[in-house]
Amino acid sequence: MILGIDIGGTNLCLGLVRDGAVAHQFSTPSFRKEASLQETLDYLSEQISRILSPETHRIGIGVPSVLDVDKGIIYDATNIPSWKEVPLKEYLQGRFSIPVAINNDANCYAMGAYGKYPADEKPDTLVGITLGTGVGMGIVIDGKLFCGATCGAGELCCLPYRDGIIEDYTSKKFFTMKNCDSYKAGQAALAGDPDAINLFEEFGRHMGALLIAVLLAYDPSHIALGGGIARAFNLFAPAMTAYLKKHYPYQKALEKLDISPITDDDVLILGASLL
Repeated sequence: MILGIDIGGTNLCLGLVRDGAVAHQFSTPSFRKEASLQETLDYLSEQISRILSPETHRIGIGVPSVLDVDKGIIYDATNIPSWKEVPLKEYLQGRFSIPVAINNDANCYAMGAYGKYPADEKPDTLVGITLGTGVGMGIVIDGKLFCGATCGAGELCCLPYRDGIIEDYTSKKFFTMKNCDSYKAGQAALAGDPDAINLFEEFGRHMGALLIAVLLAYDPSHIALGGGIARAFNLFAPAMTAYLKKHYPYQKALEKLDISPITDDDVLILGASLL
């Protein structure tokens, strides 16, 4: 049994994973913004104690931050003000006497998406992309994360694009620039609003530009899309696909490429358990 944990700015999600499936999970509010480092560590430990079983032999954790993967040190976690430099792996291993693995949440998403495929259909090379407040990316090659030398592989969202970076046009920031909310825009598009439909078509073209960068960098067989905006996949996928067919130089590769939304609630927990 492995305990997978997704630490977010809004919620902590914890789940016990057995044989590649989440057997039991729960969600609880994340740390208070004003909480001290020790208060956050105590709170996290309390939640772990609620679900930990005698059969649990490892803990995997996804965090929204950059980190030293080997040492399990977290730096400047997004939306957790007191987490400037946290040796979380050392702390939790000392407290629970169980091996702990930590990685960023985008990498956990990629591993979780990989884990969703049946054993006989595992992708050779999968890129997982999370579309939310920002854009995160993880790369899985032959079942293992490719993190690069400093856990920075896959940060293609920072590439220069238009008058900013590509993340500005492929995350919630795009909808903010258009003075709207991505969820409400999606509801309007589903109701047939032509302006909202056009908005998602434009978003799809920007997504096509991002995926061309992904294809040129990693040549994946599978691309999984997660995060809140991925739930609107059917609204932007046609424009995204058309952009790829028009602008990607190696059209033959597109015939074998699988692009799918994988938005299951347990995907990050599963991914954390696979670290």
